[in-house]
Formats: sequence, C-alpha cells, structure tokens
Amino acid sequence: MELIDGKAISAQMKLEIVAEVRQIKASGGKIPHLAAILVGHDGGSETYVASKVKTCEEVGFKSSLIRYENNVTEEELLKKVIELNNNPDVDGFIVQLPLPKHISEQKVIETIDYRKDVDGFHPINVGRMSIGLPCFVSATPAGILELLKRYNIETSGKHCVILGRSNIVGKPMASLMMQKAYPGDCTVTVCHSRTKNIKEYCLQADIIIAALGSPEFVKADMVKDGAIVIDVGTTRVPSNKTKSGFKLTGDVKFDEVAPKCSYITPVPGGVGPMTIISLMKNTLLAGKKTIYQ
Repeated sequence: MELIDGKAISAQMKLEIVAEVRQIKASGGKIPHLAAILVGHDGGSETYVASKVKTCEEVGFKSSLIRYENNVTEEELLKKVIELNNNPDVDGFIVQLPLPKHISEQKVIETIDYRKDVDGFHPINVGRMSIGLPCFVSATPAGILELLKRYNIETSGKHCVILGRSNIVGKPMASLMMQKAYPGDCTVTVCHSRTKNIKEYCLQADIIIAALGSPEFVKADMVKDGAIVIDVGTTRVPSNKTKSGFKLTGDVKFDEVAPKCSYITPVPGGVGPMTIISLMKNTLLAGKKTIYQ
C-alpha cells in the first residue's frame, strides 16, 4: 500500500508556480491577480479564503479580498461581479460558496466572466470540460487528476466508481475520468444516495473516488484487493482526542481500508492541499491567457 501524499505534491506544484512567477516578473510581464468575494462569516469559508489569500502571497500573486455582510443584496453582489469582470487588472476571481439563502448561487456563477472563472463553475467551462476542450477545471477534480498523474497511476481501461454526484466533484470527475486522455480512458460508474447495491459496484472498482460527505462510508468489505482509493470527504466529527474537540474525517474508513489498497489518499493531507494549489494553477493560466485569449 502506498500513501498518496497531497501535501508533498502540492508543495512541489507551489515551487513550480513560484518559478514561473519569477520568470514573468523578470521578463516584465504582468503578475497574476486573484480576487475573492466573501459574504458573511461562515467559519469554513473564512478558513478557505484565508488560506487562498495566504497561498497567493506565497507563490507571488497579487490578491484582493472583498468582504460583504450576510445581508448584502443579490443586486449589489452581482454589480461587484460585473465590476471584476471589467477590471483588466484582475485575471481571475472566485465567489466563495455557500452564499446566503436570498442570493441565487447559480445567477452569481453565470454572471462571472467564464474567462476569469478560475473555480471552473461557469456553464461554459463545465460544457467545454465535458467535450474535452481547454477550460478551467474546478479545483478538486483538477487536483485529483494531478495526484493520479504524478503517482503514474494507470487509468486506461480501468473501472472507476465515483461516489457522489455533486456539480463540484462527482459530475466533473466522472466526465474527466472517461475522457480520451491520461488520466482518463476509464469505464465510469457514478453512485449516489439513491443507488441500490452500492457495495457491489464498489467491489468491481479498480479506482474508487469517494465524494459523498458521509464519514467513513466506505468500509473494507466494499473494496477489492489492490484498488486505488481517493477520499474527497472532509467532515468535522467530534473527537475527545484533539484540542479543538473535533477531527477531519474522510468518506473512507481509512484504518481498515488502507491495507487492501495499492494506493490511498489520507484525510487530512490527501486531496485537500491539492484543491488550493489547483486554484493557483488556474489563476496562473488565467494570468498568462493560456486558455482564453
């Protein structure tokens, strides 16, 4: 069993981005600029945005954080999105989700200029991804592909079972794993909360990507020997063993599943660190106008 170390890979990617930013600087080019909009004071969102801003600093990007209270109107938020669309200095931006109930997340996503949509949520980016055209791929799926690639994990002809059908992970992951590409060329099965006999599907899988948000859902009796298991789940569960009173738990019962695997990602330290560095990679591509001129 080999542990897939997302921390180490993201650190490696960070150094690659730093080197590229130095080159851009040296040749008098424009430093990539990422802006983030944060609405309200949700603990998780605060943490995510803070680490995105910090990583921007570490790789040498320019970053801006725009804050609003929970009672911001949809109209005011959309106005800011349009302003960022039209700001030539901002290469890419994100609106941190979830948003308060009175604001339509879909409307906000669709208002973002797809050429600056470094989260990869805009229907144009999603559509281009599904037919294999260059686009911004959302950060978590992009991070997973990078892990498979850097560990030289064979995917062609393999049966990949994806647990979860969210727009952020499950659906894009299914689309990417069946592309004519590496990583890809898989036979893909998507299972979700309405799927019967999930265990039987999992036992047929060469690769399991668990993104259900259901702590320790995948048990040892659901995994065949030698399978590759990618755990996307991060749920805070109460714990009397940590100072904070909780611990991050994945969708896979790690201690009992790991011995059966050829490769597995831990939680924390697996997919998590890859998400933020993939966002940085998208911002670099946006700054260089690599995907959209």
